[in-house]
Amino acid sequence: MYTYYVCMNVTLSIDEKLVERARRLAAIQGTSLNQMIRSLLEEATAASAVDQLVGELEGLWANDEGDSGGRPWRRHELYDRAVLR
Repeated sequence: MYTYYVCMNVTLSIDEKLVERARRLAAIQGTSLNQMIRSLLEEATAASAVDQLVGELEGLWANDEGDSGGRPWRRHELYDRAVLR
């Protein structure tokens, strides 16, 4: 199986002093400014995906009464599932 990556060049307007400080920080961390920005973007978008998932779950919980119809669960029923095998 092959994985293909499409890379894009993006132009940013960033204050020169900020870029120099960021380059120094990247050098101290043993990375490049490019990799540092890429990592920050990955972290920001991953957090956004988690926030979205949490929001969806909270919506489901708010709209679901959680009523099993009064049927009690038995221990063997809870633990005898294909996902646990």
